Amino acid sequence: MGKEITIWTSEPDYEEYRAALEEDMPDLSEEDRIAIFRQGNIDCLQFQKEEMSMRLGMPIFVVAELGLWNGKHMAYKEIESGVLSDCFEPGKDTLSIRWFVDEKGDLRCDDIHHDGVNHYLYRVLKHDVPEAEMDYLKNAICAGVALQSDIDRCTERLGDAVSMVYGFELPQPERQKERGQAR
Repeated sequence: MGKEITIWTSEPDYEEYRAALEEDMPDLSEEDRIAIFRQGNIDCLQFQKEEMSMRLGMPIFVVAELGLWNGKHMAYKEIESGVLSDCFEPGKDTLSIRWFVDEKGDLRCDDIHHDGVNHYLYRVLKHDVPEAEMDYLKNAICAGVALQSDIDRCTERLGDAVSMVYGFELPQPERQKERGQAR
């Protein structure tokens, strides 16, 4: 893979589609074509959410770096439904948003709002994680000291579920590569 794959953005590049829109709708004004383009993008998000309505079997754990008026803060949230499409909900104060799968196969979101930018990392909880480990992770996140190894111990990446819907390849997680090389 090697790079980020955008799943959906509220700010698609109109210029990329301009020629096709002008050809398909020559009698419409530029303003009307832009309005149709934007509505089509919103409709696309709804379609994508329907495509990703799969249940993952465990809750989704969201690690958040919140850009607030009084600085950056770490937080977490659990999406109890465990439904992948529930990750794709813009905040009420969102000005611009983008969901993507990063080069490590993690589902992420950048959510720009009036105070700053929130960054979200979506993971699925592993089965049978001891409550003490989850408590440690939650406390470490809120204290701003959680390490990637803490997150990996309790959760798994979600990019694999997204890639099943869209058909793109993801790199194997490092621990799987190491196991595969050891055999």
